[in-house]
Amino acid sequence: MLQLSVLREQTDLVLAGLNKKNYKNATQEVQTILDLDSQRRGLQARHDEEQARANQLAREIGTLMKSGRKEEAETLKAETAALKLITKNLTEELSEIEKNLQNALVKLPNLPHSSVPEGKTAEDNEIVYQHGNIPELHATALPHWELIKKYDIIDFELGNKITGAGFPVYKKQGARLQRALINFFLDEALKAGYAEVQPPILVNEASGYGTGQLPDKEGQMYHATEDNLYLIPTAEVPITNLYRDEIIASDKLPVKNTGYTPCFRREAGSWGADVRGLNRLHQFDKVEIVCIEEPEKSYAALEEMSQYIQSLLQKLELPYRVLRLCGGDMGFTSALTYDIEVFSAAQNRWLEVSSCSNFETYQANRLNLRYKPGTGKTQLLHTLNGSALALPRIVAALLENNQTEDGITLPAILHAYCGFDKITL
Repeated sequence: MLQLSVLREQTDLVLAGLNKKNYKNATQEVQTILDLDSQRRGLQARHDEEQARANQLAREIGTLMKSGRKEEAETLKAETAALKLITKNLTEELSEIEKNLQNALVKLPNLPHSSVPEGKTAEDNEIVYQHGNIPELHATALPHWELIKKYDIIDFELGNKITGAGFPVYKKQGARLQRALINFFLDEALKAGYAEVQPPILVNEASGYGTGQLPDKEGQMYHATEDNLYLIPTAEVPITNLYRDEIIASDKLPVKNTGYTPCFRREAGSWGADVRGLNRLHQFDKVEIVCIEEPEKSYAALEEMSQYIQSLLQKLELPYRVLRLCGGDMGFTSALTYDIEVFSAAQNRWLEVSSCSNFETYQANRLNLRYKPGTGKTQLLHTLNGSALALPRIVAALLENNQTEDGITLPAILHAYCGFDKITL
């Protein structure tokens, strides 16, 4: 959530950032917030004045009563009663305005970093790095949705029978490959200094609010209505919320966590060629990395996280590229996002496998997540997270890029984790 002080003091900067994100009605909504804030501060000043007057009268009444001047005290008591009614009404007005102000604030997205390119769609994203050679496949190569049938390792029909579309069943070597990748990603994260946590996969409203999924995105999450809990769309939500309403000591920063969870997303989109097979699911496995850092160090941390994610893809021997997302293609809460994509040879297209983002103070403001630098006042921290990695498209690329006429050869780093080096009939 954007800070009111930034909206008041840097209004032009806020409007420029919202326009870069192609946010509609930016001028109108910002002005509404500023008007509500002005009303709130005016009412608060009146409330404080009336309360101060009431406190002063209370002291005077005590003095009069002690000196036996009861008639004068009774006159002041009547005035005090009137002031109490005024302050009560002002408190109610303040509460309503603060509610409206909060509702308006949470609708504004985060502002983009200065390095974010202009643009409206994915076509305007900036390629900042590309690594590896595009594999050349044999003439009878298959896309992964055919390979999984051929080798009987993932079954969409069984998943549809049990649950519905977008919930595959992993079998035999496919199940072992899933477990191998999860363990590999977690082991690598531990080596890189991330502390492992195993969070709940259901979260409450406060957690969804803290990381920006709520309000307004309820329809994108599975909702257990009786208990008012949400299935997580990513481990970012519970892991970041571990630190909600915390003041972290400076000598404990940065905070670096990793965790594996299944993830659940209702907005799997239309079912066509681009989202076939493992390309888009309602349930999938992912290992997440989360970092909480001092503001002046957060962009160095973002680069470090991006390099770490790239190192995983290098060890998996997958060609990849790194994109800096343009303003119009960025997430609601992000200030800067790198998307990392692998090349899927049988589909002849790039597949996103990771988003690595710096949210600056946007989430921390909603989370009330702060630190105290030296002897100064508490300040908001910066939060960052990245997929390291999401499994479905990694599996798709591994299967397609490494297929041969007699099996699918796995990268050497996974042999010990899987217990086999090739998927065969």
